[in-house]
Amino acid sequence: MKDKKTMIRFFSVAEWEKEQEFLRRQHQKGWKLVKINGLCLFHFERCQPEDVIYQLDYNREGMEHQEEYVQMFRDCGWEYLQDYVGYSYFRKPASQMQGEESIFCDEDSRMDMLLRVWKGRVRPLLFIFLFLLIPNLVLAVCDKRYPTAAVFAGLMVVYLVIFAKVGRKFWNCRNSAPKK
Repeated sequence: MKDKKTMIRFFSVAEWEKEQEFLRRQHQKGWKLVKINGLCLFHFERCQPEDVIYQLDYNREGMEHQEEYVQMFRDCGWEYLQDYVGYSYFRKPASQMQGEESIFCDEDSRMDMLLRVWKGRVRPLLFIFLFLLIPNLVLAVCDKRYPTAAVFAGLMVVYLVIFAKVGRKFWNCRNSAPKK
């Protein structure tokens, strides 16, 4: 029986919760995450099936003081795994959890993470969308280069879907946060 496996999975910036659940299900099946690299290559090794909670945090600023940042989570019982495309990966056995535990101590911390994702990942995409895709689409249509226009239109659809997912996630979190 194989002791290692690699899976290719893509999760958009707005799907970190789905990614956490995917990793949890793999661990419950007896496959713990070892590392992520390349283009969404998830490397696992066989382990005892166990309910382990995986949490992701997007905090590029935390990497400037990585020792302190990681130690803060270790002090709360979280195992640091690695950083990948801006996200830090942590895990903790469910048996060691104290109720509905999360790496975010409150809704404000969670909202801060969403804002970091927006600034670090979505805002650059918005720039690309506004200043590269739209003008090139218009030029391609005006020059009757329809295959090129179709490519730009397809890219615009992908960007709009990403913006809609991140925007909906951000809006839902803002509206569900307790009012001060």
